[in-house]
Parts: sequence; C-alpha cells; structure tokens
Amino acid sequence: MYRYDQHDHQIIQERIAQFRDQVQRRLSGELSEDEFRILRLQNGLYMQRHAYMLRVAVPYGMLSSAQIRKFAQIARRYDRGYGHFTTRQNIQYNWINLEDTPDILAELATVEMHAVQTSGNCMRNITSDEFAGVAADEIIDPRPYAEILRQWTTFHPEFAYLPRKFKIAINGAKEDRAAIAVHDIGLTVVHNEQGEVGFKVMVGGGMGRTPILGSVIREFLPWQHVMTYLEAILRIYNQYGRRDNIYKARIKILVKAIGAEEFARQVEEEWQDIKDGPATLTEAELKRVASFFSTPDYATLPATDATHEQHLADNKAFGNWVRRNVKPHKVSGYASVVLSLKKPGVPPGDANAEQMDFIAALADKYSFGELRVTHEQNLVLADVRITDLFTLWQEAKSHGLATPNIGLLTDMICCPGGDFCALANAKSIPIALDITDRFSDLDYLYDIGDIELNMSGCINACGHHHVGNIGVLGVDKDGSEWYQVSIGGAQGNNAAIGKIIGPSFSAGQMPEVIERIIQVYVRDRHDDERFIDTAQRIGITPFKEYVYATPIKTTEHHGEDAGSAVAY
Repeated sequence: MYRYDQHDHQIIQERIAQFRDQVQRRLSGELSEDEFRILRLQNGLYMQRHAYMLRVAVPYGMLSSAQIRKFAQIARRYDRGYGHFTTRQNIQYNWINLEDTPDILAELATVEMHAVQTSGNCMRNITSDEFAGVAADEIIDPRPYAEILRQWTTFHPEFAYLPRKFKIAINGAKEDRAAIAVHDIGLTVVHNEQGEVGFKVMVGGGMGRTPILGSVIREFLPWQHVMTYLEAILRIYNQYGRRDNIYKARIKILVKAIGAEEFARQVEEEWQDIKDGPATLTEAELKRVASFFSTPDYATLPATDATHEQHLADNKAFGNWVRRNVKPHKVSGYASVVLSLKKPGVPPGDANAEQMDFIAALADKYSFGELRVTHEQNLVLADVRITDLFTLWQEAKSHGLATPNIGLLTDMICCPGGDFCALANAKSIPIALDITDRFSDLDYLYDIGDIELNMSGCINACGHHHVGNIGVLGVDKDGSEWYQVSIGGAQGNNAAIGKIIGPSFSAGQMPEVIERIIQVYVRDRHDDERFIDTAQRIGITPFKEYVYATPIKTTEHHGEDAGSAVAY
C-alpha cells in the first residue's frame, strides 16, 4: 500500500502545527466559533450533539495493521473505546475533546494518516472497490489511479473552496462495487477497441435532497488524461456551480439544469486548453505509484483443499459463513474474507478497541498485514489462504466478527443518526437494532437471500438510503421522529433510486413494516429471484397495499439515548 514520502510527511506535520495553534486560539477565545468552524472542518472535526466528532481519512479504504492498531489506541485514549466505519470507507470518533484533537492528529501522522479534507466544501476521500487488486472480475487495479487522484486533489487551491463538497469514486472491475453512479464523478476502467486502457466518466450523481444517477459524459478517456479532464470538470463546476443556495450547490444540480450534453460540451471545450499540460499523467509516474501496490508474496497453492472441503461438509455454521462472508480471489488457493461489523446488538459499522487490535493481529497472521474498509461498513482481509479459512473463522467468532450475514437483510448500512449527528431528524441506530432483533433467524435470512437495507437519519443520506433495495429515511414530523420507506433502489451496474411507498411510520412500527415488505417478496417472488428483481418487476404498489392494509402495531424499541445504543 502507499507509503508517505518526505513531502507527505512535511505537509501533514505543518498542518498539525497550524491546527494546534488554531485550537489554542479557539480555547483562549481569540477565535469565535464562527471563525473556527471552517478551520476545524478542513481538519475533519465536526460539532455533534454531545461532543466533537473527528473523521479520519482512509484513502480508497486501505489500512495496514499498524494503522488499525493506532485507531484502537485513539479509541481507548481519546474516545469511549470504539470507532464507527462509514460508507466512504473512513472511520469516525464521536466523543472527542477539542483540546485533544492536535494530539490525535499527531498520533495519526506516526502511521501516515490524517483527517484533511474529510469535511468542508472540498474534494473528499476518494473511494474504490474494497476488493481492488484481488477481485476475480477485475479489469485493472484502480488503486494507483485513486492514489494519484488523492495526491492531486489534496490541498489543490482550485478545489479548496468549491460550491459544495465533492466526491469521486473509481471502479476497476466488471461489477461496480464502488457505487460510482451516485458520486459527483464516477470513473470506470474500460478498454477501447484497440485494447487501450481508459475510463468511462460519469458526472452529476448524488443522493441527499435531490437523488440523481450520474450521466456518462465520456465513454472513453485515455488514462493519461484523467487529471486534466477531471480538472476541466471541476473548473466548469467552480465557475457555474451555485453558491447562493446550499441545497442547489452540488454539481448534480448544474448538470441537471443545463443538461448532460451541454455540460459535456463545456468540459470538452475547457479541456482543450489544459489537455496536454503539466497535469498529463506519464507512464513513469503511473509505474512509480503502482509500485506501492505490488503483488504480495503469494504461495503457489491448488485451487481446492481436501481439509477445507471436509470442514465445509462437517460444519454447517462454517459452511454458512463461507457462503456469505468469503469472496473469490484472482489467485489460486486464496480468498477474501469479509469480517462482519453487524453482530446483533451492536450499531452497524462500529468496532471497539479490542476488536480493532484483534483485527490487526488477524491481518498480520492471515493477510500480509493489510485490510480494507467496505462501503457497507464491514472490514475485509483480502488475501487469505483457503487452508486458513476454518481457523480464521473460529478466531473471528471469538470476537464477534463472524456473523454470517454479508449481503443479507441484517447486513444493513446505517449512519450514526440522531444519537450523535446534529443534522439528523431521527435516530437510526435503535431502528437498525430493532430490525436485527426481528430478523434474528439465520435460516429465514438465508431463505430471503440477498437484500440491501440502507438507513439514514436525515436527508443528507450518509446511509445511502436512496440506493437501498429497502431504504429508510428519518424525518421530522411535528417534532417527533418518523421514518419514510422506499423500495427498489440499487447500487452497482444497474443502479436505481428507490421510490417512496407512502406516509411515514413511527419508530415502534418499523420492524413490522419491514416484515410486511419481506412477506410480499416471499409471496410474489419467482424461483431464484432476488428481492430487487421482484421489486423492480412488480413495482411498489403490491408492497404499499400490503403494508398499509391494516394498522401496524407499535412495539417497544431500543434505547432512547446514545449510551444505550452502543453495546458490545
């Protein structure tokens, strides 16, 4: 994985010193909160309901064992013993004291990490496929390009004060696992007819108040021009994006207003002036960055193992875990393992310090000292020998990391919601825990099959509810917390925005609502048809009719405060 050079070290140390001075001036009263706000946001520090929240960047989701050990140390020393992994492959700490933040940033720097540009109207963390470099369906490893874009966008003056926050995702496989269609810019690696490598470019995707799927503005962009073309896009956005209305400031609004064809024309025109300028990527630079992502020292192994097959035959629980949590690898004899952060009773995406230390040990023992963060708020050991799977499973179980539910209903995406976030209209963690309680029967979950349930506590859509097969959005209703439900959303190659089924529901009604939706699916599905296939085939009307047919009983639900929402 990428290692800092002298320039990286210098830049981050200078930023820490600068922010330490800014914090001291805020604590002394020299800076007002309004003056300090933009400074702290540029360093990933938010003010939440109960304390400051610090968001740490995890570039394209890659971590070393040393880095996740540092996360554990920070959780113990500066937080309440845990961290929350996000849909942008980052980690957040929700109970930070302002005076501690410079020291936290200094500790992060010792393992080549920072919190720069994880908030504010700038280029955010660039995300990618959590199986990049090892996926069986990969066309080109996208990580070198993601790293090049990360370096290029960090502290770039053109991108420091954009009309609004800006997000880029890059996918290098046949199957889109980076959700590129709902990003401001989405890049997909493709080959042209001559076999040359380039990118399909999508622009104007996004969720939030106005969910929109991105539009393709270039079918093939030679890889050498990825920075110059993206700079042309950002120049058009910086010039014409709205700054008078925060709700209309994203690039998706600009693209929608003038049309994708006209936007593409303006980008092409702007691009001609910089196309062959100093930002043109050279083969030497690409090779230099790619060298940081060299192939691990894989052993020569057979594709199958008799002992592993016997374990599968003898142990149903192990077999279930392999089917759900183990993914194919492009190297014979290896597999990628998803460590579930969706254990019943625990907020989705949370990991405590003990677990993080343990995961670091697993990475060292089984996966060349590296791991990844997924968009679904789980962690991945990307390079595990098939012969080690049974032992790894037993060890992961002992620390609550082997729930065999990846891709199932209880593998839900969930933002921190009203328990922490000052922007949230409603809590999301207690609802997630209630639904997990209702669907605790694994055999039933396996019968239901693949289904994505995504939940956000407000319209900002940090939980990606718009693209959930079932989406749940917390809304304010006369000062009370209610929940709006949508159906039919999807990410991946066939991305779609879900449709709202009707009036919102109270917190206590939500488990029954989800159960009724699942009952319609089970009733109306064809053989081997996934939930999303059934939902897109029959539309939302059958779900709406059944959900609202009779009154829904309100049940007790999980804790009413942040403390009760966190259990390990």
